[in-house]
Amino acid sequence: MIGVFCALLCAAVWIIESDAYRALMPEDSRKITVGVFSDSYWEVQNGYSYQIVNDAIEKFEKQNPGVHVEYVSGVLKEDYSEWLSEQLLSENAPDVFFVLGDDFSSFANAGALKDLTSLMEEDKDFDSSAFYSSALSAGQYEQKQYAMPFECAPKLMFVNRTILDAENIAMPDNDWTWEDFYKICSAVTRDTDGDGMTDQFGEVGYTWEEAFESNGVRLFSQDGSECFLTDPGVEQALQFMERLETLNAGYNVTEHEFDLGNVVFQPMSFSEFRAYQSYPLSVKKYSGFEWGCIPMPAGPDGENISTLDTLLVGINSETRHTQNAWEFVKILTMDPDIQSEIFDYSEGVSVMREVTESEQTLQSLIEDSGSEESLNLSILSEAVEKSIVSLRFPGYEEARERVEQAVRQIIDGSGNISTDQIIWNREINRFLEEQ
Repeated sequence: MIGVFCALLCAAVWIIESDAYRALMPEDSRKITVGVFSDSYWEVQNGYSYQIVNDAIEKFEKQNPGVHVEYVSGVLKEDYSEWLSEQLLSENAPDVFFVLGDDFSSFANAGALKDLTSLMEEDKDFDSSAFYSSALSAGQYEQKQYAMPFECAPKLMFVNRTILDAENIAMPDNDWTWEDFYKICSAVTRDTDGDGMTDQFGEVGYTWEEAFESNGVRLFSQDGSECFLTDPGVEQALQFMERLETLNAGYNVTEHEFDLGNVVFQPMSFSEFRAYQSYPLSVKKYSGFEWGCIPMPAGPDGENISTLDTLLVGINSETRHTQNAWEFVKILTMDPDIQSEIFDYSEGVSVMREVTESEQTLQSLIEDSGSEESLNLSILSEAVEKSIVSLRFPGYEEARERVEQAVRQIIDGSGNISTDQIIWNREINRFLEEQ
């Protein structure tokens, strides 16, 4: 009897150690599902939307024999949030799913995302320092990690170097200020052909949001319960916006003017830069001038920073396959080979510092854009690292629209700015209380 028991015990040990036990497991315990959308996160045409996920699945399945990964294809990004919410409500949500930046706080607050903090702390292979700290913090909610960053894109200031050269103006330094920005805009805004009409401009697309961010303004509390429109940095930003707008004497400068080469500065997400630098779009757009990118100008109380837009990956809080789901998330977000594919098949930036700063990445971007002068990986890397996390909460878009209305009326009005700030702050806080 003892001999039979020993034989069975040895057989059990062999089965476990050889992974043969996986074949005896129920089918659903050897499968994890993934929620993914079919087009680009960055709002551009992309024929490789599943390529990175498919390659990650192939690598995962090789490392985990017997475990199968599958996903539903054909869900568009514009429909993805609604589709995922329906899956969560019906308790059919995938084990792992991509999380749009606008949805993260809502999903974390609703308990749909698993807290990854303990998985990170107990995993000897996990290295938080491999990520840009700003990208990693995008997946944090109430001091806990609920999602991992997959790809990101900072906002940078794109500069028409051709105009600067023609005006004998040096390219601004990376630590330039609002005053540097204003002086250049003032110097270049003029009538170049003598017809009496201003046809060259300093900037387009620079908004109150960029001004607030670069002057240290924290507009809302993290939970969205309070607005801080009375922050002293807000008044400085509003006064600066007034000065900038005065330069154009009421003329509405459009992005088309920048495309034609008539404007020096335009804030732009790095993903948009990548999309439009690619042939053949670059032939139709931005073909008449040389350009480069630098950080955003810093306000008197701020830094050369802007918001980081981040696509996240989370684990369903109700999954029965936590460990397998975690291992797959790590491949998506921490595997250098998979992360490097972001520069081949997407328009974002890798969330891993070693990938973004690599020579391979530089060559990939140069081949994509055809220009080495317009690219500087140190600027890109620093912009990602120093970026602030985009704040989102239920009702954020409506609250933002009210701030937009307030800013417009304060700038266009003739009242006292600080008094108007107090009035609008009360109104916006009343709105937030009702949410």
